[in-house]
Formats: sequence, structure tokens, C-alpha cells
Amino acid sequence: MSVEFTSEQKDFASAIADFCKRESGTREQRDRLTNHGEHNHNQDVYEKMAKLGWLGITIPEEYDGSAASHVDMCILLEEAAKGMAPIGGIGPTLITGGAYAKFGTDAQKDIVLRGIVAGRSQSISMSEPEAGSDVGNLSTRAEKTADGWVINGQKTWCSNAHFADNILLVARTGRGDGKHEGLTMFHVPADTAGLKISGIDTMGGKEVNDLYFTDCVLPEDAVVGEVGNGWRQLMTGLNFERLILAAMMLGTAQRAFADTLDFVTQRKQFGRPVGSFQALRHRIADLATEIECCKLLVYSVAEDVDANPDKMLAREASMAKLKVTETAKKVALEGMQMMGGYGYATEFDMEKHVRSTIVSTIYGGTNEIQRDIIGKTYGL
Repeated sequence: MSVEFTSEQKDFASAIADFCKRESGTREQRDRLTNHGEHNHNQDVYEKMAKLGWLGITIPEEYDGSAASHVDMCILLEEAAKGMAPIGGIGPTLITGGAYAKFGTDAQKDIVLRGIVAGRSQSISMSEPEAGSDVGNLSTRAEKTADGWVINGQKTWCSNAHFADNILLVARTGRGDGKHEGLTMFHVPADTAGLKISGIDTMGGKEVNDLYFTDCVLPEDAVVGEVGNGWRQLMTGLNFERLILAAMMLGTAQRAFADTLDFVTQRKQFGRPVGSFQALRHRIADLATEIECCKLLVYSVAEDVDANPDKMLAREASMAKLKVTETAKKVALEGMQMMGGYGYATEFDMEKHVRSTIVSTIYGGTNEIQRDIIGKTYGL
């Protein structure tokens, strides 16, 4: 099996690679665009991509998007990550946009989907201090009033809320037979009164946030989808979310591998390139093989999603997220080891690859949860 791209898709990949090389191809450019790695998102670069029509890749045509395939989306995410484009908002934005496209009202779609096409970022908020992997345990409360809803509670680990236009909130509107009953999605503009966004310092810089809702008033039409049906709505988007994360980490793995190969080819010890020693040569061979397996898996799942847009591909999507993020982490850690002290130095990109790949095994559903999901699909 091999990944077969059309000539248009190959041209698309080349265009993205050229863009990244031009806009963020040097370390000096990336330091300037990200304040030396403090921020993972540069709005100017993001808007340049928007003007090229790339950010609307998954958006329906009636909202100015291109309604392209999931394969096309993966090409964009893979190449952008490989090129280290500082567009950290793209993953959560596409994930959030997918939910609005399926369940949003016409008015919500008009705001959010057209905003994505124009280069605006969106965020989704599920996790709470006592509800991470166990999302069904969330307690942020949405109380119905005569005129709308009042939200109270705390959310955490909300990616990119500090620069997003809107937040797709999952809150509890009631109780049912199970803990997953009574959850509802809400459209929350980031500047809504009663919402406080507070950044969490991390190894990756300014990426995630705590959200505090204090008597936050939303209009009645802020509901996205159906009241009480939030969990089922979340489940329908898991194929999409996990594929997005896998495609991004595929690109990061390729970049970490390329940086490692470049180093071991040029770095000399004992009179020859260190990559010529069997210990490193075999490591390179193993990593290259693993990355190739990941690429086949990502695009196989993307093709399945395109062919079966309404089918839950729980096993396949979880496998993609699990395999690619674990491989990306391994590539980065092996790259740091092969580069020695240089891999640890902030002068080189490898230490950033290590930080970003380690957290990839946690967000979007930890890899322990992915393994559990996969096991359950085999009746275990």
C-alpha cells in the first residue's frame, strides 16, 4: 500500500512547503514570529494563509470554504507542522469548526465558519479540574432562565482561548440515567461578560488556559445542537479531532527526523559523520520506517472518513492518534539523544520538538484512553 496523491494534491503540498520556507523557514524568523517560542500562534502568518484560502479547507462552500476532502486537510496540517509554521490556532479551530458545521444554527455558522475562512481562531472547552479523561464528570452548570442561560463553573486546559473569537463550551444542563446525559454545547463569544480567561504557564509557552464562568449570561439561542445531547455530538466529531492531531504530529515527526538526519550527516566524531556509525544508522532506519507506517495510517483513515463521513471510526481514529503521537515523541527523544548536548540546547529546534511531542500524547484524549477505546472495539 502507498499514499497516492493527485497532481493537484502534490501541488498543494508543495505550495504549503514553499509558504512555510518563505514565512518561517529560519530560526530567526520563527523567534521573531513567536517571541522566542513564547507564543505558538502568529496572527499575521495565519491571515496570510487565510487569504490563500487554506483555512477554509474543511468549511462548506456556502460559508466561503472549499469543502475539500479530509485527505486535503491532512496535507495542509502535515506540511504546516513540518514547516514549523507558527499557526497553533489551526488544530482547535478546525475541531471546533467541525462541530459548528454539523450542529450549529445558520446564524452560528455564519459567524464561526466565515470567521475561520477569514483567519479567526476558535476554541473548544471540555476539561475541568475534576473532569479530564472522564469528561462525563464535568460540573460547570448552565441554568435555564426566562431569557436564556446562566453559566457558572471552571474549565481548564482550554487551548488558544486567549486569542480565540469564540469558545464552544460543554456544560451540564441536567442529569440523566448516566453521567454523559444532560450535557449541552454552547456558543460563547470570548468577550462575554462573566467569563475570565487566565493563562496557564507550560513548557510550550502560552497555549492553554483556565476559564472562569461567574453568572455568565448567554442568550437562549446560544445552544449548539440539542439541549442534553452534547455527549453524542462530541462523539460524532472524534474521528475528525483525532485525525487532525495525528496529521499535525506526522508533520512534526518528519521535521524532527529531518533535523536529526541533517545533524548526524554533518556532525563528525572520530574522523567521520556520526550517522555513519551503525548504532545511529540503525536508529535512523527504524525511525524512518515508523514514520512511513504513520503516514500510511493517517491517510488510510482520512480516506475512510471521506468515504464514510457518518461512520464512527473509533478504532481507526484512535489508532492513528495513538501511533503517530507515540512515534513523534520517540523520534524527537531519539533525535535529542543522537544530537547529544546540541539536542538539549535552545539554539536548536530539537528541544521544542521534544516538548511538543510529549504533550501530544496527553491532549485530545490521552494515549491511555486511546488504548482503552481500541481494546473495547475488540470486545475487551
